[in-house]
Amino acid sequence: MLAEDDNELLEAGESDAEIAPVLAALDLGTNNCRLLVAKEAGSSFDVVDSFSRIVRLGEGLAYTGRLSDGAMARTIAAIRVCRSIMAKRGVTLARCVATEACRRAENGPAFVERVYRQTGIQLEVLDQEEEAALALLGCLPLVDQDARHLLMIDIGGGSTELMWLDRTRTPEDGGAVSLSLPLGVVTLSESFGSDPNAERYDRMVGFVERRLTAYEQIQHFARHGLQGTTQVLGTSGTVTTMAAIHLGLRRYDRRRVDGALLDYDVLDSVGRHLRTLSNAERAAHPCIGKGRADLVVAGCAILDAVCRVWPIERLHVADRGVREGILNGLLGKNLHQLLAPVGFFA
Repeated sequence: MLAEDDNELLEAGESDAEIAPVLAALDLGTNNCRLLVAKEAGSSFDVVDSFSRIVRLGEGLAYTGRLSDGAMARTIAAIRVCRSIMAKRGVTLARCVATEACRRAENGPAFVERVYRQTGIQLEVLDQEEEAALALLGCLPLVDQDARHLLMIDIGGGSTELMWLDRTRTPEDGGAVSLSLPLGVVTLSESFGSDPNAERYDRMVGFVERRLTAYEQIQHFARHGLQGTTQVLGTSGTVTTMAAIHLGLRRYDRRRVDGALLDYDVLDSVGRHLRTLSNAERAAHPCIGKGRADLVVAGCAILDAVCRVWPIERLHVADRGVREGILNGLLGKNLHQLLAPVGFFA
């Protein structure tokens, strides 16, 4: 949210009746700072501005348990840009959230206070369940109405969120179950190396797989089977990058990536190809770039582990997530309300 005096500045000279609601969603993750600004358009929204910058807020966090001075400075600089965009666009309602890095860091609360003092932006630190729910809320336009079950995979910088939905039950009756692993592309890369050889890659996959297996032994998702009646939805830079590479894009095109359907064989083939490249070669790829070159293999390892625990036939790619979920929430929508109209719950 914005400081009260900032809201007054944004609205000065304009009455509520004279302006359409302008919404903003800021998502501060372990690796990225992202902003969407949108205007309400009927029951949905139209994006009018956006911003994304790799800040690596969680750099070194796995070793020190703290946010570093350099990472905090980079992040505050990015948030200032977000604040400027929000002011320029006349934002009237905003929700600004932070995720795993601020949840986990010993100095996370102090950093949140510093952000407010220096930028006027009040960050809300999400818990794991709320983060997963918002990611799914943003992805719901891609949900297959005929799917009896849905597995959403959101591979982040500092954590991986999974949400399982059973359409035969309501969320209140146990139809929605979420999992947050404190393992993401930044933490895994720092632990196993940013350019792992085959042996280290296998150890990386096994490390994640063991944690997912322990969870499966409790929830037993696999008993439903992940073919036919289950839709698997992936939302993260990892899966969007894999889709862009599979499509042979010379530059990233969200319109072609969002909603793409990738068979397991494609995921396996693209993952193997990425592992044959060096960090320099990955950085030179127009759909990867320098900022993500050292992280994408760790993302492939997490996805590989998910596929080992829950054999996936195909994956729907979503270039959307928490920010879109926030905007839907600001429009008064929630997970149950969006699912019920399409008959997702029996």
